[in-house]
Amino acid sequence: MFDCLFCKIAAGEIPSNKVYEDETVYAFYDIDPQAPTHFLVIPKDHIGSVAEVTPENAAVVAHIFAVIAKVARDLGLASYRVVSNIGEQAGQSVHHLHFHVLGGRDMTWPPG
Repeated sequence: MFDCLFCKIAAGEIPSNKVYEDETVYAFYDIDPQAPTHFLVIPKDHIGSVAEVTPENAAVVAHIFAVIAKVARDLGLASYRVVSNIGEQAGQSVHHLHFHVLGGRDMTWPPG
């Protein structure tokens, strides 16, 4: 997508603090962390949100969750929260599928 912030980050056009990268996904630390550990995992191909996941692109979501598990283990997170906001009312500010991974502190419920 032409003007997508996360597409530009995944392409290396905008700098980020990379946690993980392969041919399909990119993971980087959040610039406004809400927990001691807070990183995002995104597909390199543009998908607008969970609402745009289809049978044709669902494999990337499974891969993202495998990457989340690997990176969490590598960072020593025994407990963490995975969040994806869908739509503006839910707090989605970048319209590119992404999963926040937060850990290193107690996560209260409901989240707010």
